[in-house]
Amino acid sequence: MNIKSSWLKSGFVNEEVPTGIDIKKEIVRLKEEKDAIIMAHFYQTNEIQDIADFVGDSLALAQKAAKTDSKIIVLAGVHFMGETAKILSPEKTVLVPDLNAGCSLADSCPPDEFKSFVDKHPDYTVLTYVNTTAKIKALSDIVVTSTNAKNIVDSLPKNEKIIFGPDRNLGNYLNSISGREMVLWDGACHVHEKFSVEKIVELKEQHPEALVLAHPECKKPLLLLADFVGSTAALLNYSIKSDAKKFIVATESGIIHQMQMESNDKVFIPAPPNDSTCACNDCEYMKLNSLEKLYNALKYEWPSIEVDETIRLDAVKPINRMLDISHKAGL
Repeated sequence: MNIKSSWLKSGFVNEEVPTGIDIKKEIVRLKEEKDAIIMAHFYQTNEIQDIADFVGDSLALAQKAAKTDSKIIVLAGVHFMGETAKILSPEKTVLVPDLNAGCSLADSCPPDEFKSFVDKHPDYTVLTYVNTTAKIKALSDIVVTSTNAKNIVDSLPKNEKIIFGPDRNLGNYLNSISGREMVLWDGACHVHEKFSVEKIVELKEQHPEALVLAHPECKKPLLLLADFVGSTAALLNYSIKSDAKKFIVATESGIIHQMQMESNDKVFIPAPPNDSTCACNDCEYMKLNSLEKLYNALKYEWPSIEVDETIRLDAVKPINRMLDISHKAGL
């Protein structure tokens, strides 16, 4: 098997980084040489967040992708994020360091099954969470993120019939705070599903002064326990502005790096999953990316994200509608 075919099989450039180099300096050099921008999600490893030009949640990454002038976008995140960047910037090269970085939530919504679901509700507006494939976005009327979902739902007429997918927990939460009765697709994120309410209660007993921060992809019992529910960006902003000095954080633990950087006088405790061997809850897909893979992706400009043009043209419409509504709402 030649090197190129082994790369294709592995989903990333499987070549050792030369020994003795300063990999961070080399990444910066390659980035400048190739007119590239590195965008990282909050759930990436600390070292990737630190070297990125921009760190944000799904909404912020989509907004940045739509505006950047760089020729190459390195999206240190998961596959659907790279697809979103490519949908918005088809003329640019979009790289994801490891194509195996998928998403359990996106995988829980197969396009053929979702299309059949939509076809059974022909007079419904289709709202889909950004954590979906390009094919699902192409079946949608509006794409939402956890940051803007409430605003977008509220922007629609009260009598509008709505399908929401794929995250049932986020959908149930939105129904509870908006008074809607959206029809929900039965999908979920494996990370946010695994949090243990019992262990969080135990942590609260050990740290009674700590506030519980939870992402709306978590199950309802945990959300009822939380002091604040919001997107990763909203959780970060809340932790910065709050007078509290200690927090239990119920979302992927990568966000704690930014929280600690912004508030180094505060204590952030990752909420544990049901697995008794783990103290925090990481997304193994997000953590597939590494500095070594990022370096090779920039060096070889591979693996790149490609989206069929017919699908892209259908998928860009609901994303642009999301961005327009978000802009008007000041998000």
